[in-house]
Formats: sequence, C-alpha cells, structure tokens
Amino acid sequence: MKSSVMNKLSYFAFFFLALTQTVFCSDQTFKKITYEPVSYSPSKVIVKRQDATSVKLPEKPAIYAVLATTSGDLVLELYDTAAPKTVQNFIDLAQGEKDFKTDKGTERRPYYDGLKFHRVIENFMAQGGCPRGDGTGGPGFQIEDEINGKALGLDKVKIKDAPQYQSQLQRAVLAEFKIQSRAEFEEKRTEVEKAYQEAMELPVLEVLHRVGYRYNEVLPSKRAVRGALAMANAGPNTNGSQFFINQVDTPHLDGLHTVFGFLVSGYDVLDRIIEKGNLQTTIRKVVIIDKRQ
Repeated sequence: MKSSVMNKLSYFAFFFLALTQTVFCSDQTFKKITYEPVSYSPSKVIVKRQDATSVKLPEKPAIYAVLATTSGDLVLELYDTAAPKTVQNFIDLAQGEKDFKTDKGTERRPYYDGLKFHRVIENFMAQGGCPRGDGTGGPGFQIEDEINGKALGLDKVKIKDAPQYQSQLQRAVLAEFKIQSRAEFEEKRTEVEKAYQEAMELPVLEVLHRVGYRYNEVLPSKRAVRGALAMANAGPNTNGSQFFINQVDTPHLDGLHTVFGFLVSGYDVLDRIIEKGNLQTTIRKVVIIDKRQ
C-alpha cells in the first residue's frame, strides 16, 4: 500500500530528522497555497435487492451490511450520504450486481463470499476483500476517493502540529525538488532544508494535496475512528474492493482513506478476528439491508 516515493523515505529519514531540529531562513518556496477542491456531484445509493437476515439491526433508518464470518457476525452501518459512490460499489460487489475481473475473465457474483481477512494487526485493524489473500488482488477497476478534507478539519491544523503526517510532508518536499537519490539530496541540501522548514507552517490539507490527494467540499466525511469501515488503497484514487475495520482510532489515516461505514455491533467478533491472525477468518456471506425511509 506504499508508493515508490514513500519507499524512499527511509533512505532520507536521517536527513529529515536533522532538519526538524534546525531553523533556516525562508525563501517562500512553500508559502503559496495550491489546494483547490475537486468538483463533486452526490448520487443516491440504490440497493437493487433487499436481502434478509435474522441478525438484530439498529432501529435507526440506514443501510446495513451484515458480514457473516467464521468468527461471528459484524453489523455495519453504511454511510450512503458521506461516501455514496464507495457504498454503491461495496453493495454492488457484495450482492453480485457488478462485473469484476479474475484470472478466468469477467465475472458477476457475490464478490466477498469466501474471501478471508488477509491482514490483521493488533491495536490497529482487520483488512479483507482481496481475492488473492495477500493484499495484491482487486476487482480489476479503481474508484475515486470520496473525502472532504475540510469536513475533517485538515485545513485547520498545521503540519508541524500533526506528527502523524510527517511522512506526507517528506514526500511533498522530495517531490518538489524531484529528489531521487542521496547525491541529488546533497546537491540541493540547502534549498531542501529551507523548504522543509517553510512547509512546516502549511495546513495538513495543503500538504496532502501536494502529494496527490484530491478533496471535495460537499460530503460530510467521517474520521477514521474505532469501528470505522474504510477503503484500503495504494495511494490517491486507487480504491477497489479491499476494506478495513478499525479496532482503534487511527487519526493518521484521516484524509488518506475513504470512510464509508461504521461497526455498530460485533466488536467482540472484530477482536476475535484480529486475535486469530491473518487468513484465519472467512467471510461466508455479506447481506445488505436497506432500512432507509
């Protein structure tokens, strides 16, 4: 899930650690705000088939997904107004209403049935939706992020006050100077040092925009808190079928992943899935219930 630019970060980590301890004169390189929102038109989520379940659901009018797994049932509310295109994609894949590609060709069937939670990390999350079981598989297409950065408050926090985004800041500075090697870093060291300190004053929203993330200002986006259901990706606009459910709050993921639902019951099941480890829990069936009025 890491880009080629991010893979360079460890190579330059020592240098950037030193930069954070030094104050340099500004040359205005990172004073300018380049962020602009993308246009976005909300759509209404359509549940094409009403499934049935014996699992007790909340009274709240909403769309619910029940993931019946070998470790128990997970009941999730889907955020059809906060991430409608993402929710529609998840529902259509779950119900077998959307084509996807496999090694055998194009297929249309309930996508998630039989897949495993292939990546689980204690005190973090459980990830599923990969047909290969190793995190490299998907449906053969990608959908865009649905994130309103301002709704998440990313425009109000300076990057210097958000240590969880320092890797993104490093990416932004490296990209600005097109740094590809240690030699290039040393050649441009003075300029990079000045830019890095200047960039520390930028809002998180601006830094994430500079590394490729695009945000609308329409949707009521949700934070990646404990219980959040979000899309796993390999960078901006690379969503497909893989998702994860948070076991804890993950503020470092706000603005990087589309949150499209929330676990309303089954926290003990989530804990059990994570405790069992990678590839030890299978999704038997995903049931979609539309209780909107």
